[in-house]
Amino acid sequence: MGGFSFMRDERLVAVGFGIATVGCVAAMRMILLHFRDKAEIQPTPPKTQYITQETEDSLKLSTLNTLLQHYNFAIRDTTLRIVAGRAVNDKSAIDELLWGITREDYDERMQSLRCLTFALEDNVYRNSLIPALNTPKGYSAIVRSLELGLGDVQHEKLDDPLYDEYYLRDMGEQRCLLLVIMLIGDYGIEGFIEAGFVDKWLAKQPWGDTDEERRKNFALYMDRKKNRISNICHHLNASRAGRKALVRAKLATKTRKQRRERSTNIKVVLEFTMTNEGDGTLERSEIELVPRMNDQSVEGQRLRRRHREAMVLNDGTHSLGRDDIIEREHDSNT
Repeated sequence: MGGFSFMRDERLVAVGFGIATVGCVAAMRMILLHFRDKAEIQPTPPKTQYITQETEDSLKLSTLNTLLQHYNFAIRDTTLRIVAGRAVNDKSAIDELLWGITREDYDERMQSLRCLTFALEDNVYRNSLIPALNTPKGYSAIVRSLELGLGDVQHEKLDDPLYDEYYLRDMGEQRCLLLVIMLIGDYGIEGFIEAGFVDKWLAKQPWGDTDEERRKNFALYMDRKKNRISNICHHLNASRAGRKALVRAKLATKTRKQRRERSTNIKVVLEFTMTNEGDGTLERSEIELVPRMNDQSVEGQRLRRRHREAMVLNDGTHSLGRDDIIEREHDSNT
């Protein structure tokens, strides 16, 4: 009877109904969330597609021309890379660009120069383009383009060593000099010397009115400026044929590098100025160091170095004086 009466307790019944209600609500919520997640339609992720070499080769010129006018930058950039990859591996295309940079029309010349310099921005295309330009025709075309650029902009006299005018030069001239630097870095300066780079372009720069002024301004330009032109000039000066070309252009006077005369007698003079703390007077002494023959034994050299050892103790509150120098005590037994 006790257990039956306990089961009939109203408080127990209320607690049971409460637990059952909470469990039912939680179970229904879990079931509804499960069905909601199952019924949700997930968006299909875009499939990554790559352009294969066969796809690139199958694109016609008309298609590439249309893609170059596309509003999407990524599509235009990809198309430009495809065109550049075809051009650097096509000898006829390189010859067409070299012919274009030698035209007197400024716009046509700039278009060809932009194409060549664009291919230099990528290492893959650069490694294919530079060997293609390493021909007498390539060197002559670049020098001819520089020669045509002399009449595009009027330059001031290059007599100010503190003013670097390179970055104010015409972009066509800067692009040609970029090609020159690239070829010099891989194949040297000899190709441009044979193509007449010094006589056709470098000598026609406004170095000065007289021969002496030209040589002086050219030497100051090489010493003070740090740009592509000065870099090219240093390569010319380092080459025997380049120095001869500079002499013919009246930009240098000697065909050989100046060698420093070595003096057989070497003398070093050390001057010390010390202040005595007591009277505040200055004492100045000079010591001449003349190299001597190493005719002492190993033990004699060790003792000589030991006797030269000294310490200087100064806390910075006063000037250096003799009292601040502590020498090692000379022990005759050692």
